[in-house]
Amino acid sequence: MILIIVVAVLALLAGLAANRFLRPRLVSEDDDAGMCVKDLVGPLLTLTVLLLAFVLVTANGSYGKAEVAARGEARAVDQLVESAEYAPEAQRSKIQADAVCYARAVRQREWPSMADGKGSPAPSVWSTDLRHVFREVEGKPVFGMLVSADTKRSDEREERLTQATASIPSAILWFLLATLVITVMALGTCIPRRNNRGQIITLTVITGLLTATLCIIRDVDRPFGGIIDIKPTAITEVERQATHDFLAHHTEANPPCDKQGRRHNT
Repeated sequence: MILIIVVAVLALLAGLAANRFLRPRLVSEDDDAGMCVKDLVGPLLTLTVLLLAFVLVTANGSYGKAEVAARGEARAVDQLVESAEYAPEAQRSKIQADAVCYARAVRQREWPSMADGKGSPAPSVWSTDLRHVFREVEGKPVFGMLVSADTKRSDEREERLTQATASIPSAILWFLLATLVITVMALGTCIPRRNNRGQIITLTVITGLLTATLCIIRDVDRPFGGIIDIKPTAITEVERQATHDFLAHHTEANPPCDKQGRRHNT
């Protein structure tokens, strides 16, 4: 970083020196002639748009990964429930019950925490229980299916939590905001002082578009906490289906957790 700053400063000093010493020899125009402020605004506006577009693509990529991970995790939990049908009755009951509680803990306790880029230890309680049950069927054909589905669930959850944190550092957002301010101020400086209604309207539209782009970047960069947030639709549907499968074999029993995914005895 220091090297970049030093090179940039040297380039600026070299440009100013060339303007002072080389320009008289290379350009025959008067010293008062040359580029004006409005000639420099065009490249500045282009730079601002390119920066916003690049960062928007980055933020959108993180949002897409978060959505894919959330759906992948839900599919893995559903696969766990389906694979449990091939396990002995005692283990089948435990696995399906733990899957229900895991889905509830993710939806009710971890999902709200991800709005602040954080996770929750609540789902880990049930994933640990699942692994304990898997040991009871070790050596049976269903063991490999269960472990594979659980590994997929763990990987997708880790990816979901990773993408819940902001992928764009605050320093970059502040830099973009400063660039936006400088660009708008430069454009405002260059418009006429009189008979400028059209220019003012255009400047207002440009400011609105740039501001909206920056707001979208900020919102998309928080996939679980912004206005355009990812809803727990997939895990909710898996919870419903897992509960249905559990109750199909245990009509008078209840999962060992409440609606929030907490153990009944805690």
